[in-house]
Amino acid sequence: MQTWDVMRQDDNGNEFHVAAHDSRIAALAQVLALESGVPHKQMYWVSGPPGPVVRTNRDLYLHFLHLGQEARAASWSLSAFLRALWKVSAPLSDRESLAPDDVAAMFSAASTTPPPDYDPAWSTKDLSLPGDEPRGHADWERVILSQLADLEDFLAAPPGPHARFGVDAPRPPGSGRRATPARWYNFDPATYLECAVAGSLGGWDAADGARVPLSTGSGDAAARSYVRPLTSMSWADLARIAVCGQIYE
Repeated sequence: MQTWDVMRQDDNGNEFHVAAHDSRIAALAQVLALESGVPHKQMYWVSGPPGPVVRTNRDLYLHFLHLGQEARAASWSLSAFLRALWKVSAPLSDRESLAPDDVAAMFSAASTTPPPDYDPAWSTKDLSLPGDEPRGHADWERVILSQLADLEDFLAAPPGPHARFGVDAPRPPGSGRRATPARWYNFDPATYLECAVAGSLGGWDAADGARVPLSTGSGDAAARSYVRPLTSMSWADLARIAVCGQIYE
C-alpha cells in the first residue's frame, strides 16, 4: 500500500513525522488544515509518491460527491462548510494557479476543519468584484464571503419549502454590494458541492445516482457528461465552481 507522510520542520531545522495517510489528497488536506490554524514559523509538507491523483473532471466530481455525502452525514450547514473553506484557502492565497490535487485537498480540509465564526462586517462590506471577471484569490474570497453574507441573511428570512425551485437572497437595506447573483437553488453542502462541479466542469454520470439526465429535443437523454483532463486551475475557475454551487440545478 502506498502511503504519504505529513512532515514538519521546526525553527531549528529539525524534521518530525506528523502523520501517515493512504491518500495523497488527505495528506495535502492535513497540511492545509495545520497551516491555516494559529500562525507559526514551522513548515509542513507531504512526502510520498508524487501526484497527480485528480487527473480529470470526473475525478474531481467524484471527490466532491464523496465530500458532500460526508458533510450530509455530519449535518454540516453550508455556511459552516464555506467558512471553513475560506479559512483553509489562506495557505494557497499567494498562488496564481492550483493543481487539481490542491483544489481537492482544500475542499477536503474544509470538511474536517472547525469553521471560524461569521463576521457581521461581511454583511455590510462592499464585496463586489473590481473587474468584470474574478481573477486572483482576493476575488474568489469576495465570492465566498458574498455567499456567506447571503446565507446569514437567509437566517432572518428563511427561503421556505420551495427553495429548491429558486429564491432570491433577501439582501436587506444596508447590505453591502456582493460579487454573486442574488438567486439561490442549493442550501446544503452535498447539493452545493455536486452542482459546483457538475455545472462548471462536468464529469458526472447518471450511474452516480446524484443527477437525473434530461431529455434532449430528440427525446434522448445524455447519461453522462464529457470527461476531460484537468491540469492547473485558476482562482477564477474556483469562483465559477462556487457560483455554480449556488445556482446550478
